[in-house]
Amino acid sequence: MTQLPPTPFASLSGQTVCVTGASSGIGRAIALEMARAGANVAIHCRKSVERAENVVREIRDLGRQSDCFAADLADSSTHSTLVDEVWSRFGACHVWVNNAGVDLLTGDGPGLSFEKKLEWLLAVDVTATVQLSREVGRRMKAAGQGVILNIGWDQADRGMEGDSAELFSTAKNAVMGFTRSLAVSLAPEVRVNCISPGWIQTAWGDQASDAWQARVIRETPLGRWGIPEDIARLARFLASPDASYLTGQVINANGGAVR
Repeated sequence: MTQLPPTPFASLSGQTVCVTGASSGIGRAIALEMARAGANVAIHCRKSVERAENVVREIRDLGRQSDCFAADLADSSTHSTLVDEVWSRFGACHVWVNNAGVDLLTGDGPGLSFEKKLEWLLAVDVTATVQLSREVGRRMKAAGQGVILNIGWDQADRGMEGDSAELFSTAKNAVMGFTRSLAVSLAPEVRVNCISPGWIQTAWGDQASDAWQARVIRETPLGRWGIPEDIARLARFLASPDASYLTGQVINANGGAVR
């Protein structure tokens, strides 16, 4: 009897994936990992179009289809347009990753008032995640299949000191709770899960003080920063058929931190 070759683990061959906030950091790593898994990838960015186009080129070099879509998700009028454009360009979307989030720690973020930070964070991390997920989920459920992945924060439901922690806890707890409820609403056709990263060495981590560097190592049993690729590989698994019995889960990717 002729045996077929085994299917590669966490394969996304023939799938289309959209990753929001994919011009750099975790979003870029997720987009590239999805392409390595065999998927065509829609890249969303807010204003870093040149960097997003570089990601598009990297994905095309892997032999996959890719295009860039620019939209400021703080403006809720862009949400349905973005979804329409992705479906129009690719014909369908099988996996949607709500990775876009406000950076309060670098760039213009630190100079804003607490109230402005909260307004911006709720608009992008919460409202955009909810509205995009509901629109995408409706289409996926009608098609009979789909996966939605959201991004939380591992310390959101445990608490951490400081203004930034209060802000992120407010937003990310909302995302994590929404994930659990949406998973029930969209089952069984659509799976919805949330990845909650710990200390991941993105832009802020690269410039963190010696005290913060020491704190990260002290609070992480595996003794190192996480890297974007650690999150990307988990996203690939959750998006794939190999995770077909997982939905409504909030999964910490944090090197074992339990504080």
